[in-house]
Amino acid sequence: MKVIRSLIAATTALTVSAANATDLEVMHWWTSGGEAAAVNEFAKAFNATGNNWVDAAIVGGEQARSVMVSRILGGDPMGAFQFNHGRQAEELIEAGVLRDITDIAEAEGWTSMVNPPSLLAACTVDGRVYCAPVNIHSWQWLWLSHKAYSDAGVDVPTNWDEFVAAAPALEKAGILPMAMGQQGWQQSGAFNVFMASLLPSEVFMSVYGDKDTAVAGGADVAKVFKAASDARAMAANSTVQNWNDATNLVITGKAGGQIMGDWAQGEFSVAGSVAGKDYSCLPGLGSNPRLSTGGDAFYFPVLKDAAQIKAQTELATLMLKPDTQVAFNLKKGSLPVRGDIDLSAANDCMQKGLGLLADGALLPDTNMLVTQTLTRKLMIYLDNSSLIRA
Repeated sequence: MKVIRSLIAATTALTVSAANATDLEVMHWWTSGGEAAAVNEFAKAFNATGNNWVDAAIVGGEQARSVMVSRILGGDPMGAFQFNHGRQAEELIEAGVLRDITDIAEAEGWTSMVNPPSLLAACTVDGRVYCAPVNIHSWQWLWLSHKAYSDAGVDVPTNWDEFVAAAPALEKAGILPMAMGQQGWQQSGAFNVFMASLLPSEVFMSVYGDKDTAVAGGADVAKVFKAASDARAMAANSTVQNWNDATNLVITGKAGGQIMGDWAQGEFSVAGSVAGKDYSCLPGLGSNPRLSTGGDAFYFPVLKDAAQIKAQTELATLMLKPDTQVAFNLKKGSLPVRGDIDLSAANDCMQKGLGLLADGALLPDTNMLVTQTLTRKLMIYLDNSSLIRA
């Protein structure tokens, strides 16, 4: 009888738990192999609270943002959604459709925990917190295939100039010098990488921070357009669309290198490639090792259902917990927003990023300096006068 009663009690508990589980739709644009593995860590942690993560992934950040904004403003909000740190959500905050999560930030001590502080500042409007920063992503990386350079009989480059100089040898060996997807955001990203990596930091800030047109048209910035011209020539035969397909060309040795953010690490990891053995990574293109402090954050639309509001609180809270931060960021290739967790398992590339973060070799992300409208204009311009089309 005791056994039967125990089984009945266990079954009843499971039934009650399932009945009390709250579905929370979470929208994001993490659809590549490495990204999917990373976001699954959030889903597992959330489901462990007794709730149910309803995954709503959309391919492509620009398309995803449009869908998210349309649904929220149309009165059909999801439970949570991913945006980048910065000014992308300003209009939604001003419209009053995003939840103020200052109470969660204060209860969890985010102010003393999040590093660098600019990440939480990017979530803060008029002293109120509207998002949970989950990682630090940086664009300023050049990923290099050891196989490609070995097959071409040249040394793996250590900076941008060497990368450009090695291009003819790769072409002679039938290897694409530079992989780049044919999408505007990838090209605008590469252009911003040149700005951050090839110029003094004061010039970068004059252009993006002060919007100084005289500096933007000066001799220093001319170096950036020369680098963009070199990139266009090296990537002339790159025909892939998606960034992860371009990364795969590097992983398989079909291309020498790619400019892409540290999220590319997730693709190398899924493929079983080892940093320092199969591929190299050069922060700041190897020319000026520094990183921008951008990344991803989750926002929570205003909802009416009490159970879903509670589930939002649980999700926002767990996203910055130590175990969740480690599990997610090791898969994502990004750096954690907490400086108090053990990342001894991090690979060579992540250790480089952690070192630069500790040294303060940082720049604000362009998303924090310019509006989404201006960024979109740059993407359209580069799409029409593409880096990868002569």
